[in-house]
Amino acid sequence: MPADPGSGPARADRRAGMFAPAILVPGLLAAVIATALLGASTAPGVPEPSTVVRYGGPLVRAALDLAAVATVGLALLPRLLPPRARGVAALLARSRRTAVITALAWLLGALLLLVIHTAELVGGSPSAQDVARYVTGVPAGTALALSLGCAAGCAALGLAGLVRSQRAPARDVLTDDLGAVLALLGLLPMPLTGHAVGWEHHELSMISAQLHVLAAAIWAGALASIALFVAPRRGLLATALPRCSKLATAAIVLVALSGAVNGLTELDAAGSGPGGLLTTGYGRIVLVKAGLLVLLAVLGGHARYRLLPLIERHRRTALASWAAVELTVMGLAYGLGAVLARAPVLG
Repeated sequence: MPADPGSGPARADRRAGMFAPAILVPGLLAAVIATALLGASTAPGVPEPSTVVRYGGPLVRAALDLAAVATVGLALLPRLLPPRARGVAALLARSRRTAVITALAWLLGALLLLVIHTAELVGGSPSAQDVARYVTGVPAGTALALSLGCAAGCAALGLAGLVRSQRAPARDVLTDDLGAVLALLGLLPMPLTGHAVGWEHHELSMISAQLHVLAAAIWAGALASIALFVAPRRGLLATALPRCSKLATAAIVLVALSGAVNGLTELDAAGSGPGGLLTTGYGRIVLVKAGLLVLLAVLGGHARYRLLPLIERHRRTALASWAAVELTVMGLAYGLGAVLARAPVLG
């Protein structure tokens, strides 16, 4: 018999809580390990960063990226659920509260990253004036400030949605849809916060990087939100996961193509070409990320052809184990991506 989608929500949410560290902890560990393996090499003309800056930057960037991904996924969750199904109103109330927390974490991560990047630029502890000059005078600082503003907007809309849901507990088109748009807009400046490529590659690189960031966030965010809030509710899962699977199929193609363009373009701009995939630390991390993407494609195929038919019939499956593994692999990929965003290509 199908499980009641609204039964035992507190118990279900405790079970689902295992998925949060499944993506966060691997992401942070991957960022630390990749930074250590790359060594202390820096781009020409850039002062040697302190240990705090060297490790703190990738760690904070990984945490920021994962908070932004969670915010995007939670903003998309109302679109994946049947709006009038039993238990949806209570589920969305909990997801909105969580979205406020993730948006605030995104905002805090952007603030910390501004300080860290400014410290890297000035070669010491930055003042408030240094941070302000970094925001107004350096494209990476301006991009981070724009992303921070979108995170603040997502938090404000989430709070407004909580207030409005007390009067209209069903899906709130105004705050939910605006929140999703704002969360996605907040991701667009993020490629500008990394190292720039040569002018001849600039437009192609930026478009490809933005597609990569958006597709990955929609894919990982939607899966994480389903794992956190919908997985124990078979009735809702039978609707939400097939919709998520369609998004994931398109996303994995975009992520693969844009990732290949990004990596090869960076290596070409640095003068190492495709051979740099084997001869540079940057290239080797790109190859590891590609391997993780292949693994994610295999896991996605297993879900689509083995798990989904059972889920659509409200049958018991090993979804929790599958989601934990997929989110762990995604976390590793995000951690490596945080390192690539600032790593010298020739390192």
